[in-house]
Amino acid sequence: MVQVGQYNTLKVVKKVDFGMYLDGGEDGEILLPKRFVPKGLKPDDEIEVFLYHDGENRLIATTQKPLAVAGDIALLRVVSISNQGAFLDWGLMKDIFLPLSQQTTRIDVGGEYLVKLYIDERTGRIAATQRVERTLSNENLTVKEKDEVDMLVYQKTDIGYKVIINNKHLGVLHYNEVFRELEYGAHEKGFIKSIKEEGKIDVSLGEAGYKKVESETDKILRLLQENNGYLPYHDKSNPEEIYEFFGISKKVFKMTVGALYKQHKIELTQTGIKLINAE
Repeated sequence: MVQVGQYNTLKVVKKVDFGMYLDGGEDGEILLPKRFVPKGLKPDDEIEVFLYHDGENRLIATTQKPLAVAGDIALLRVVSISNQGAFLDWGLMKDIFLPLSQQTTRIDVGGEYLVKLYIDERTGRIAATQRVERTLSNENLTVKEKDEVDMLVYQKTDIGYKVIINNKHLGVLHYNEVFRELEYGAHEKGFIKSIKEEGKIDVSLGEAGYKKVESETDKILRLLQENNGYLPYHDKSNPEEIYEFFGISKKVFKMTVGALYKQHKIELTQTGIKLINAE
């Protein structure tokens, strides 16, 4: 069976004046409109397409790439509002519907809102919901400490940013782990810092442990070379200044500098770090 709201690889059955029909198995033949037919495509070829329903509830194929697929959580912009709900731009010609019953905040045209895309059980069509948290759970975790994860900035709290982890779990990115403003709906790469009782997850930005240190050593060496072999940053420097210049936390900076010192590539002075054998 084909999967609505997902990418499917289907075989071309026949060509018609207005496009090509694809083999949808139990769902019958599915039209790929002419404007989306790649040059050279012919019967019996296979093609990857995205499937959704058009305005007349017909299953339709497209080679356009939506901003999100069923199961994804994404920040989408409202393009119009009706008595039944709102319509969001998700990168396809037909906007996706956010029913009134699935709204949790005031919705304004032009506004951007975090929604999860799902398949409506009654209609079989893909739709959007603002009721994101009810689709997340920390009971059966699919992550462990030090795992690298995708984080979606969801909400600001008193202690930090609430983030959605891999579209499945909720976590907290504490303010002392962040040295820049994070935007609502932004995707960030990070890792699981710790998992506490009841599945509570703390996360950090970047990569875990020494894997991150290894990826930052070349950056610091390059910056030293670009600044005549000397940089005025050390273990007493302000964390915000370190982040602004290097793009890393003070903790990672100290770990990286320590690694370079042990490799005899830099010297530590009272006012900064110096490249050994700098010309």
